[in-house]
Amino acid sequence: MQTEKVIEHIVNWLKHYAENAQIKGFVIGVSGGIDSAVTSTLCAKTGLEVLCVEMPIHQGSNQVTRADRHIDWLMEHFSNVKRQPVNLTPIFDSLLNALPKVKNEEERFMALANTRARLRMTTLYYFAALKGYLVAGTGNKVEDFGVGFYTKYGDGGVDLSPIADLLKTEVYEIGKVLGIHRDIMEAPPTDGLWGDNRTDEDQIGASYPELEWAMKMDAEGKTENHFSGREKEVFTIYKTLNTANKHKMIPIPVCEIPDSLKTAS
Repeated sequence: MQTEKVIEHIVNWLKHYAENAQIKGFVIGVSGGIDSAVTSTLCAKTGLEVLCVEMPIHQGSNQVTRADRHIDWLMEHFSNVKRQPVNLTPIFDSLLNALPKVKNEEERFMALANTRARLRMTTLYYFAALKGYLVAGTGNKVEDFGVGFYTKYGDGGVDLSPIADLLKTEVYEIGKVLGIHRDIMEAPPTDGLWGDNRTDEDQIGASYPELEWAMKMDAEGKTENHFSGREKEVFTIYKTLNTANKHKMIPIPVCEIPDSLKTAS
């Protein structure tokens, strides 16, 4: 990959999109992970206004520290960057107390994880509306178009996606050239939705390089029968998630009414 040229291409794309839409800048949720670090830096390089929002919800201290350090670094290098901390923990807890109790708390773990993401999306759009900004998404190609590893109308609810055509390994390559902090570059990827230290690989069952391989094999028309051992296991994981999350990757289904039913009988 021609990394420097890819960076220039994305920065120009962001700038032109915002200017054509007559938008002043971007708002982005910074989590302490590589995707939001790279995306926020690319946005900063446009020279337009950038608001980095920290939105902890029972967040691990290491994630909060990485996010803080990254925003500090951005503000040192780019005068167009500002920060906005918003502690969503009491909001989340209040909503949790208002919802009906369930017999088995484990049954709603996934629903509550997705609720965290949707609270963050709502917060980002509040600031976007307040300041006349676009919400910049942080999803990469594997997450957005491979396994659907994001929350519908949560971190998937954005105005534009600067890195969604980049594989995770390519995002790291760009991060290295941009000078993203080592602790972010070396931290295991996590969605930060569980209040613990579980990683993306813990949840998915495969690493991003493995998923990238499976995504390529799927594009070539391969099936599970072509593989054995760990390769077959990874390919099965990929296909299972790709199928289950297809609804996130296609437009909302619309029930089209035949013209014959719209006319009077």
